[in-house]
Amino acid sequence: MTITADPFLLHQLSNYTLVETIYQGIRTTVYRAVEKATQQFVVIKVLSQEYPNFSELVQFRNQYTVAKNLPISGIIHPLSLTPLGNSYGLVMEDVGGISLAQYAEQDSLSWIEVLSIAIQLANILHDLHQYRVIHKDIKPANILILPDSKQVKLIDFGIASLLPKETQAIQSPQSLEGTLTYMAPEQTGRMNRAIDYRTDFYALGVTLYQLLTGQLPFASDDPLELIHCHMAKVPVSPYEVYERQKADSTLNTQHSTLPAIPKTLSDIILKLIAKNAEDRYQSAFGLKHDLEQCLIQWQDRGEITDFDLGQRDLSDRFLIPEKLYGREAEIQTLLDGFDRVAQGTSELMLVAGFSGIGKTAVVNEVHKPITQRKGYFIKGKFDQFNRNIPFSAFVQALRDLMGQLLGESDIQLKTWKALILETLGENAQVILDLIPELEHIIGPQPPAPELSGTAAQNRFNRLFQQFIQVFTTPDHPLVVFVDDLQWADSASLQLIQVLMGDANTGHLLLLGAYRDNEVFAAHPLILML
Repeated sequence: MTITADPFLLHQLSNYTLVETIYQGIRTTVYRAVEKATQQFVVIKVLSQEYPNFSELVQFRNQYTVAKNLPISGIIHPLSLTPLGNSYGLVMEDVGGISLAQYAEQDSLSWIEVLSIAIQLANILHDLHQYRVIHKDIKPANILILPDSKQVKLIDFGIASLLPKETQAIQSPQSLEGTLTYMAPEQTGRMNRAIDYRTDFYALGVTLYQLLTGQLPFASDDPLELIHCHMAKVPVSPYEVYERQKADSTLNTQHSTLPAIPKTLSDIILKLIAKNAEDRYQSAFGLKHDLEQCLIQWQDRGEITDFDLGQRDLSDRFLIPEKLYGREAEIQTLLDGFDRVAQGTSELMLVAGFSGIGKTAVVNEVHKPITQRKGYFIKGKFDQFNRNIPFSAFVQALRDLMGQLLGESDIQLKTWKALILETLGENAQVILDLIPELEHIIGPQPPAPELSGTAAQNRFNRLFQQFIQVFTTPDHPLVVFVDDLQWADSASLQLIQVLMGDANTGHLLLLGAYRDNEVFAAHPLILML
C-alpha cells in the first residue's frame, strides 16, 4: 500500500515506497516507508516547510550528526540524511513504536509501569551522558514505547549538545530552544546558571510527574508565568496530587486496586525537578539505583518504605557549584532596588570591584524577580578601544531588546509598533540609523528633517530618552545593565544623568558595573556621580 504525497518528495525519495503518514505537524512530517533495495521498513522524517529557515536546517542536521555514531540501544538510530530540494530527509530505523504521549492518552499508566519506564530512561541517560551528550528536550513526545514489550527509546536529538556546559542568553520565551513546559530553569537563560547534563534530569522529572499524575507540575498559558514557575514555584508533590484526585473521585478506576503513589517515588521525582542542578541527582546511575530499590521493595514486600535518596549518587566529573557565596547582602540590595522600581520609581545602582571578581554574576541574580514582573533585562558593555563611539553600550542593550521583542506574538509586535511610532513620530529614522533591527518592528521610515549642530544633538538626546521610556511601563519594568562604565563616553554619562533626572521616567532600573581600581577622583564617571 502506498500513500498520496508530494510528487517532488516521491521523486527525491525514489529509493523508498511511502507506506503511511505517522505524524504531520507544522514543522515536520514523519512517514513509514519501505526501502526498495532491502525491503526493510524505515521511518523518514522531513521538514514540512518548502523553504525552512537556517535554524531548522541546523537542528535537522544535528539530529543525524549527534545520533549516528552513538552505540546505544536506547535510542532510534539514523540511517542516512538525504537532501530534499531546499531541505533534508532523515531516514531512521523503524522499531514499530508509538510516542509515549500518545500511548499514555490511549491507556493510562499505573505507577508500577511508570517506574519501569523510569528505570529504562535512567539507563538511556546514563549511556548518553557517558558519551557527553545532553539531549535538552526530553518529554513524552520524544520517547517511543513498544506497546508489546513496553521497551522505550529516546528520539529527536535536534537541539542535543556535545558540549559539557552551555550558557543560555536571555531570549523571548517563544525563541527558546526546547519545550517550555518541560524546560529546566537554567535553559530559560534567567537563572544565572549554565546548562549541563543535569538539565536532562529536570525534564525527565517533569515527564515522570506527568505520567504519574496525568498533569504537569506547572501549567500556564502565559510563557513568562510558566518560566517563573520553573524558576521559583515549588510544585505539589505527585503523592499529594494523587491524594487530591482520590478525594475528588477523578482517578481512573483501571488501576484503583493499586495502592497510592509511594511517597518515596514521589520524593525521587521532586529531587529530579529541583530548581538548582546541585540539588538534583548528580548521576543517572544514582537515580537508577533509587528507582530499582523501589521496584525491588515492591516485588519482595508489596510495599515501598522510606530510604535515604542518593546513597549511590556520585558524579563522575568535577563540577564546581554555581551558587554565589558571601554575596547575600549585595544581592538583597539589588532585589530591593528592583522592587522599588516595579512600584514606579527609577534608580541607578552601581557595582564596583576588580576585574573578574564577580560583578556580573551578582547583577544576574536579579533575573528571577524580573521574570515574575514580566520585565525586560537588557545589557551592553563599553569597549576600551571604542570610546569614540557614543552610546555604544546602550545601543548594544537596545539591539538585544529588539531581539527579545521580535520573538513575541504578532499582536504584541503591533502594539509595540504603534507605541514606538507614536513616540518617535517623523523622527523615527534617527533611531533606525542607530538600531537597524528596529525596522523589523516599525518598518521603513521616511528621512527625518535635517538639523545641524547643537539642534541635531539635542533632538537625538531627546529621542533616545523617549525611545527608552517606551519600554518602561508598570506592566514591563526595564532593567538596563551597562558594564565597564570606566570606559563610558561622555554622551553615555550625560544620558544616564538625563534618564535619572527626568521625573517622567519610571519603572527603570539602571545597573552599572565598573572597575574601581581604574577610576580616580577626577574620572568622568566619578564627576557624573
